[in-house]
Amino acid sequence: MKLLPGLLFATLTLGLPMLPGIAAAAGTVKTDAAKMTLYTFDKDKDGVPSCYQDCAKNWPPYLGKSSEKMGTGWKLVERTDKTMQWAYDGKPTYLFSGDKKPGDMTGDGKGGMWHALKE
Repeated sequence: MKLLPGLLFATLTLGLPMLPGIAAAAGTVKTDAAKMTLYTFDKDKDGVPSCYQDCAKNWPPYLGKSSEKMGTGWKLVERTDKTMQWAYDGKPTYLFSGDKKPGDMTGDGKGGMWHALKE
Protein backbone atom coordinates (compact mmCIF):
# COMPACT_ATOMS: atom_id res chain seq x y z
CA MET A 1 0.00 0.00 0.00
CA LYS A 2 2.90 2.39 -0.64
CA LEU A 3 0.97 3.72 -3.61
CA LEU A 4 -1.75 5.40 -1.52
CA PRO A 5 0.53 7.83 0.39
CA GLY A 6 2.20 8.77 -2.89
CA LEU A 7 -1.14 9.45 -4.55
CA LEU A 8 -2.29 11.48 -1.58
CA PHE A 9 0.93 13.54 -1.67
CA ALA A 10 0.56 14.13 -5.40
CA THR A 11 -3.08 15.02 -5.02
CA LEU A 12 -2.46 17.55 -2.26
CA THR A 13 0.63 19.15 -3.76
CA LEU A 14 -0.23 19.05 -7.47
CA GLY A 15 -3.95 19.68 -7.20
CA LEU A 16 -4.88 16.36 -8.79
CA PRO A 17 -8.44 15.13 -8.23
CA MET A 18 -8.97 13.27 -4.97
CA LEU A 19 -9.63 9.54 -4.93
CA PRO A 20 -13.11 8.55 -3.69
CA GLY A 21 -13.13 8.21 0.08
CA ILE A 22 -10.13 10.49 0.65
CA ALA A 23 -10.89 13.99 1.87
CA ALA A 24 -8.49 16.88 2.13
CA ALA A 25 -8.53 18.84 5.38
CA ALA A 26 -10.28 22.17 4.95
CA GLY A 27 -9.68 23.58 8.39
CA THR A 28 -9.99 22.28 11.89
CA VAL A 29 -13.54 21.50 12.97
CA LYS A 30 -14.50 23.18 16.24
CA THR A 31 -16.12 21.04 18.93
CA ASP A 32 -17.54 21.41 22.42
CA ALA A 33 -15.84 19.91 25.50
CA ALA A 34 -17.41 16.51 24.71
CA LYS A 35 -15.82 16.65 21.20
CA MET A 36 -19.21 17.06 19.50
CA THR A 37 -19.16 19.09 16.28
CA LEU A 38 -20.32 22.71 16.42
CA TYR A 39 -22.31 24.25 13.58
CA THR A 40 -23.32 27.68 12.27
CA PHE A 41 -26.64 28.61 10.68
CA ASP A 42 -26.87 30.86 7.60
CA LYS A 43 -30.09 32.50 8.85
CA ASP A 44 -28.27 34.00 11.85
CA LYS A 45 -27.45 37.62 11.04
CA ASP A 46 -25.21 40.11 12.82
CA GLY A 47 -24.43 37.67 15.64
CA VAL A 48 -28.10 37.21 16.54
CA PRO A 49 -29.36 33.63 16.95
CA SER A 50 -32.47 32.77 14.94
CA CYS A 51 -32.92 29.07 15.76
CA TYR A 52 -35.70 28.61 18.35
CA GLN A 53 -38.59 26.22 19.20
CA ASP A 54 -38.58 23.18 16.84
CA CYS A 55 -35.35 24.33 15.23
CA ALA A 56 -33.58 24.38 18.61
CA LYS A 57 -34.81 20.85 19.36
CA ASN A 58 -32.82 19.59 16.39
CA TRP A 59 -30.06 22.18 16.66
CA PRO A 60 -29.50 22.93 20.36
CA PRO A 61 -27.64 26.18 20.96
CA TYR A 62 -24.16 25.84 22.43
CA LEU A 63 -24.85 27.63 25.71
CA GLY A 64 -22.33 29.20 28.05
CA LYS A 65 -21.99 31.42 31.10
CA SER A 66 -20.24 34.75 31.49
CA SER A 67 -17.83 33.16 33.99
CA GLU A 68 -16.51 30.78 31.29
CA LYS A 69 -13.66 31.67 28.95
CA MET A 70 -13.24 30.18 25.47
CA GLY A 71 -10.31 32.04 23.93
CA THR A 72 -9.77 34.21 20.89
CA GLY A 73 -12.73 34.61 18.58
CA TRP A 74 -15.33 33.41 21.10
CA LYS A 75 -17.96 35.58 22.79
CA LEU A 76 -21.37 35.09 24.33
CA VAL A 77 -24.52 36.40 22.65
CA GLU A 78 -27.90 36.71 24.32
CA ARG A 79 -30.87 34.60 23.21
CA THR A 80 -34.49 35.75 23.51
CA ASP A 81 -34.92 33.66 26.68
CA LYS A 82 -31.93 35.51 28.22
CA THR A 83 -29.65 32.44 28.12
CA MET A 84 -26.22 33.03 26.64
CA GLN A 85 -25.00 31.25 23.52
CA TRP A 86 -21.40 30.93 22.36
CA ALA A 87 -20.57 32.61 19.06
CA TYR A 88 -17.33 32.23 17.15
CA ASP A 89 -16.20 35.13 14.99
CA GLY A 90 -19.68 36.60 15.41
CA LYS A 91 -21.55 33.43 14.40
CA PRO A 92 -23.78 31.76 17.01
CA THR A 93 -22.91 28.08 17.37
CA TYR A 94 -25.10 24.98 17.68
CA LEU A 95 -24.90 21.24 18.16
CA PHE A 96 -26.88 18.78 16.02
CA SER A 97 -29.23 16.19 17.55
CA GLY A 98 -28.36 13.77 14.73
CA ASP A 99 -24.72 13.56 15.83
CA LYS A 100 -24.50 10.59 18.18
CA LYS A 101 -20.79 10.32 18.98
CA PRO A 102 -17.72 12.56 19.05
CA GLY A 103 -16.48 13.27 15.56
CA ASP A 104 -19.88 12.90 13.87
CA MET A 105 -20.59 15.69 11.37
CA THR A 106 -23.96 14.53 10.06
CA GLY A 107 -25.37 18.06 10.17
CA ASP A 108 -22.80 19.56 7.83
CA GLY A 109 -24.59 20.92 4.76
CA LYS A 110 -28.13 20.15 6.03
CA GLY A 111 -30.67 22.21 4.16
CA GLY A 112 -27.80 24.07 2.55
CA MET A 113 -27.83 26.35 5.61
CA TRP A 114 -25.96 24.45 8.34
CA HIS A 115 -22.17 24.23 8.34
CA ALA A 116 -19.61 22.55 10.57
CA LEU A 117 -17.65 25.32 12.25
CA LYS A 118 -14.09 25.34 10.96
CA GLU A 119 -11.11 27.58 11.61
